[in-house]
Amino acid sequence: MKVLVIGSGGREHALLWKLSQSPSVTELYAVPGNEGMADIASLVPVKSNEDILDFARLMQIDLTVAGPETVLTEGLADQFEAEGLAFFGPLKAAARIEGSKSFAKSLMKKYGIPTAAYEVFTDEDKAVEYLKTQSFPIVIKADGLAAGKGVIIAKDLEEATHTVKDMLEGNSFGDAGRSVVIEEFMTGEEASVLCFCDGTTVVPMVSSQDHKRIGDGDTGPNTGGMGAYAPAPVMTRELIEEANVRILRPMEAAMKKEGYPFKGCLYAGLMITDEGPKVVEFNCRFGDPETEAVLPLLDGDLAQIMLDCVNGKLTHEEVTWKDGYAVDVVLASGGYPASHTSGEIISGIEDAKKEDCIVFHAGTAKKNGEFVVNGGRVLNVVAIAPTLEEAKEKAYKGVSRIHWMGMQYRHDIADKGIKHLKDHQLFHKEIRKGL
Repeated sequence: MKVLVIGSGGREHALLWKLSQSPSVTELYAVPGNEGMADIASLVPVKSNEDILDFARLMQIDLTVAGPETVLTEGLADQFEAEGLAFFGPLKAAARIEGSKSFAKSLMKKYGIPTAAYEVFTDEDKAVEYLKTQSFPIVIKADGLAAGKGVIIAKDLEEATHTVKDMLEGNSFGDAGRSVVIEEFMTGEEASVLCFCDGTTVVPMVSSQDHKRIGDGDTGPNTGGMGAYAPAPVMTRELIEEANVRILRPMEAAMKKEGYPFKGCLYAGLMITDEGPKVVEFNCRFGDPETEAVLPLLDGDLAQIMLDCVNGKLTHEEVTWKDGYAVDVVLASGGYPASHTSGEIISGIEDAKKEDCIVFHAGTAKKNGEFVVNGGRVLNVVAIAPTLEEAKEKAYKGVSRIHWMGMQYRHDIADKGIKHLKDHQLFHKEIRKGL
């Protein structure tokens, strides 16, 4: 089987890495990819959707996998379907689940899927009047795609008013902010659940938790994600089942009923509140950096699972998972997320691999035979171990082997999960004492 993966980041490297383990896969291509993927995939330097389609047609690609959301919201899956080519990712109508937050919210409201209370505005004055009636903090989201950064938590009316004005005038997020969604602030802990979907059946992957903020202790500005771990202990078996029954299956059924069944990876960003899990947002593709932590734990044949999703033949039985935990630490360049440096020589990648870590390339290039920095998020260092503590220790040992000028990373990836597990053990210890 010939497989093509679209994208150039750590998520796409993880997808290629896992697909390369599928016994049916004979050839792997990445469009445009990055040079860190070149040991497992042929890099194809094309960018436009038309060129991607032409390449897939010419090379008789058996399966194409979309990494970034943009190609999906632009309707590339529709073009592939029209050509009779297998494509893992939703059609344009279904991709609106991420492309328009107001669309997603209205769908959730219609079908009773738990989420934060909200209103949608295109008029600045009306938005400000509404804000005057609300309590703070409050969440303000650009309606369209904003590379995972179009969400502001405003602490008071002044900040909220400024944010709304900035978005609606197109200063913050361009066209993505021409319409804004104002939501109640939900209290709790976030978790991500990625799901395989075939239009009817939805099969959740192991849960994970992203770390959005640049600094330790969730401080500093939001980023594309500074690391993740899986599974996330905050998502207990009971909560996973509740999310399945109240959120995941109903959303898949709702989209089918509305006439745009979802095939591909449905990403549910959840807030675990006192009232149970509620949806923060849905995405129409694999999460980044969650994918880099989740896929190493997958025990099934990813290529076959994806083909079965495309063909409406997905089964729960074919999606199996390894025991243990995975921790993914993102290494970022100096200045990120406001800007980033480039060209710095990276050392120690092979040394990190010797520590039994997987290294996924996100923002690298090759110069004179050496890897150099070429993006904001540069590398993902991933480790698997029987316990979450061991996985964290192993991942950071790998991180310690890698160096470049200005490299930055968080030191507390997985700490929340470790605390959950310790609190759980303490709870059960206390119960046993009382027996």
